[in-house]
Amino acid sequence: MFTGIIAAIGKIEVVQPKGGDLRLQVATENLDLSDVSLGDSVAVNGVCLTVVDISNATLSFDVSRESLERTSLGNVESGSAINLEKALAVGDRLGGHFVSGHVDGLGKVVSKQESARSVIFRIEVPAGLERYIAEKGSICIDGTSLTVNNVADNWFEVNIIPHTMQETIMSSYSVGTKINLEVDLIARYLERLLPQQQGTATAITKETLLKHGFLK
Repeated sequence: MFTGIIAAIGKIEVVQPKGGDLRLQVATENLDLSDVSLGDSVAVNGVCLTVVDISNATLSFDVSRESLERTSLGNVESGSAINLEKALAVGDRLGGHFVSGHVDGLGKVVSKQESARSVIFRIEVPAGLERYIAEKGSICIDGTSLTVNNVADNWFEVNIIPHTMQETIMSSYSVGTKINLEVDLIARYLERLLPQQQGTATAITKETLLKHGFLK
């Protein structure tokens, strides 16, 4: 489990094909590795990966074909900058929102517009994912916890302040950039809890929310 608060920007040093998938060697830059051990989870651009080797300030991860096909990690190359976050520890502050590190789909930047000192990104979402995204709700982009500022049928917008631009890889985004998206966990589980009728979830009612513990 993660929070979506990026701890460091790392760099891909080696992309090594290995038995049909990949091993990534990542320079962690200023990420504190004093409490990181083999087998620990680290979010790499929002994808939960397992540490398989530690060497000085470098971590290695094996990336399965499933992850390569469903996330942007299939497109990284040596020199690529990446967002890094260590797994949430008990007692840590939850500065963002609960993030699982399981990517729901690939979004695409369709516009990038300056707004005073901030930047507004419009992100196109894959079909079927838009129902989980709500205005003022949470969204995770390449591991970064963000608030949705505007939403339409197949896109949403986020407003990125200078600090976030500086501390994540979002400053490198341009129109056409593919990004990892993870929707809010609550939206996914709420849909799963709703009764199904002919494969379509029924409307959310006050009684449904009370029954499943979302209201008291």
